Amino acid sequence: MTDEPTAETAPRHVETRAILGGRRGDGTSLAPVLWPTSTFASETVDDARRMATSVGADRFYSRYGNPTVAGFEDLIADLEGAEAARAFASGMGAVSAVVLGLCSAGDHIVAQRQLYAATQLLFQAVCPRFGIDVTFVDGTEPGAFAAAVRPGKTTLVFAETPANPKLDVIDLDEVGAVAGPVTVVDATFGTPVLQQPLRHGVDLVLHSATKGIAGHNDATLGVVAGSRELIDWLWGFAVLHGASASPYDALNATRGIRTLPVRMRQQCDSALALATFLEGRGDVVDVRYPGLASHPQHELAMRQMSAGGSLVTFDLAGGLDAGRRFVEAVEVARLATSLGGPETLVTHPASTTHVNLLPDELAANGIGPGTIRLSVGLEHADDLAADLARALDAATP
Repeated sequence: MTDEPTAETAPRHVETRAILGGRRGDGTSLAPVLWPTSTFASETVDDARRMATSVGADRFYSRYGNPTVAGFEDLIADLEGAEAARAFASGMGAVSAVVLGLCSAGDHIVAQRQLYAATQLLFQAVCPRFGIDVTFVDGTEPGAFAAAVRPGKTTLVFAETPANPKLDVIDLDEVGAVAGPVTVVDATFGTPVLQQPLRHGVDLVLHSATKGIAGHNDATLGVVAGSRELIDWLWGFAVLHGASASPYDALNATRGIRTLPVRMRQQCDSALALATFLEGRGDVVDVRYPGLASHPQHELAMRQMSAGGSLVTFDLAGGLDAGRRFVEAVEVARLATSLGGPETLVTHPASTTHVNLLPDELAANGIGPGTIRLSVGLEHADDLAADLARALDAATP
């Protein structure tokens, strides 16, 4: 007798799980089934009472749960190696539900400085209104998270990796080892295909599923995954919070996940090729891509990510004017504020995603007037390189 894994017990690869998972409400349909209803009929008063007082009932009222949304949640939990997941109407819906669902007046949060601007503003502007204190740390500095924890006061430790927009990489083992508070990682840029923070001891992982997970710019969605206990706690707040996921968006995201591993493979290959191309340009400085040996946390990134991701960030030597000319000159790529879809997108963070930050806050995040974020899509890498070269030439007349 041996304990060798059988076909039934061997762990399946992510490509297989992306195809097989999230089908509990689909019956014999190969495509995800849409349950567009906002409410469901009950057979008896006792049935209605049972569902109204149960966690996650998906055939009672769609703010509580919905079969299409539940299928998406199951699929994310499977990909993340989590016990459960909860979907929200947007990535920020997920972030705010975690923060406000777990923290109360008098509590303390430790968050990294390198964050998506809306998350940073939630910590800076909203948390103080509710009496929640926040300490920002440099997430790339070893020991920074643990050193900032206040025993008995710190409720939450919040990290984002790779971080928006400069692609700073945070040590997941270090975050997962912080004892006491709940640890949370926004892993939107990595997707569950490239990294699984829960496997590093992190308590909760969240995503703006609007981005790479759904992957087609046709869904606005957020999701949080973790232990059943924590997700059940968040479910209770989420029902009151009200930022519930639309079944239409959940269906589109589930459909997107079916091809997520294949999409990420090509996008990562193209991103590495374009990052290498950009490093060879004299009019481009500070090219950031976790898959490049020049990235400050390259070795860490390659330990905890299976590839470098689909985002490249760089700065134009000509500053703001060069940045404006560049993003307005691309033709294959598009000027748009999102990422993770089939179309390659260029974004000027200082005027869009991070426009509400003060100059010193932009500088602290490494965002300059010529910073460009490139979300690599599914076009041929050679066509994209030619497009970028032409736009760069136009940016520096």
